[in-house]
Amino acid sequence: MQTLYAFSLSEDKQVRDFEKALLKSVDEVNQMYIWTLNLLDEVAEYVLTDAEGRANKFLPTEKDKIYTTKLNNNSFIESLRQNRAYLESVKKYNVSWTFDPEIVRSIFAQLKESEEYLAYLKQEDHSIAGEKDIIKFIFKKIVLKSTEIDQVFDTKFINWTVDKEVLQAMIAKTFKNFSSESPVHNKLAELTPSWEEDSEFIIDLLKQTIRYGKEYQDLISQKTKNWEADRIALVDTLLMRMAICELVNFPTIPVKVTINEYIELSKAFSTNKSNTFINGILDKILADLSQDGRIQKQGRGLKD
Repeated sequence: MQTLYAFSLSEDKQVRDFEKALLKSVDEVNQMYIWTLNLLDEVAEYVLTDAEGRANKFLPTEKDKIYTTKLNNNSFIESLRQNRAYLESVKKYNVSWTFDPEIVRSIFAQLKESEEYLAYLKQEDHSIAGEKDIIKFIFKKIVLKSTEIDQVFDTKFINWTVDKEVLQAMIAKTFKNFSSESPVHNKLAELTPSWEEDSEFIIDLLKQTIRYGKEYQDLISQKTKNWEADRIALVDTLLMRMAICELVNFPTIPVKVTINEYIELSKAFSTNKSNTFINGILDKILADLSQDGRIQKQGRGLKD
């Protein structure tokens, strides 16, 4: 949707340029994912630096004696460090938090003062199931709430605020996937189960929506005659064009899935009342398209 929005506002109408931008924006989600995993890796390794600093103290405190380097050997982290896909992606995206060492230090400092970390240091369960809980805590309670991380990702990734929820889902999936004591069986989360097929779909959706944009706009205009054109948000218009495109040109996607998908997108990207507006207009357009025989779905129940 963001790519189509950019196309609509741009003087550059070279569709191929926007196809590349769309694929790049999708790849950026995977980059965020690898950067986040690497941050967790770096935080775990920071215990070595912290231990070195404490070792140089002339008079260690009682609390200093509690802290160990256990986190660096955390079962989840060790499994991650042996994951070939992770290592290759770190290299591919040139991931390194050395540009601002204070970020890792700050996260560890917050972790170090938490009750959860102290409990982890005393924990005797060294299984990956038991040890990944502290990594979940670091991610959910520290990383996601860090303004510094938010600023870094907002600078690096243009769609960070939108893709943040996708990142959280991918990290949650990773925690679920990493359930074996044997690292070779633990797989990274995938943005999509079949990227080759899905990349073809999103590019086709973009091209078809652009190609038949005027036709779809005419359908929308016929159902919004009582609305002043400038009162209809551009985002709403684009979402409806995409929905019409999907209804007409993608026979394997059920009608209900399409309608519900774009209603949900309107909640995320547009105004408070957009979902009701879009739902009403699409229902009317769908009725006309069905009557004209333009909704050709393959499989039982796909038209419902």
